[in-house]
Amino acid sequence: MERQFLIDSNVVIDYLIAKLPMEGMKLMSNIINDIPKISVITKIEVPGYNAPVKDQKLLLDFVNVSRLYELTNDIVNQTIDLRKSLAIKIPDAVIAATALVSGLE
Repeated sequence: MERQFLIDSNVVIDYLIAKLPMEGMKLMSNIINDIPKISVITKIEVPGYNAPVKDQKLLLDFVNVSRLYELTNDIVNQTIDLRKSLAIKIPDAVIAATALVSGLE
């Protein structure tokens, strides 16, 4: 089975405004050939990013075409477990928990 990725907010933003290194841009181009997968946190963070006006529509369009993983009880419980064991901020813990619970990298 092909590896599936949950895309972090910072990666989405840096990819769409072409700030990733060349290897990162290539990897992301391959990942988003399929429907991009994002967590609810990314849906909140990406449109809220203070991007230049010319990039705002691009960011919003990306979110709108992505497969969204909503919060579930399993994700909430995994987030709690991550926070107990790691010094990690809640948004990052939710994204990591979403990937773990959903079987995504």
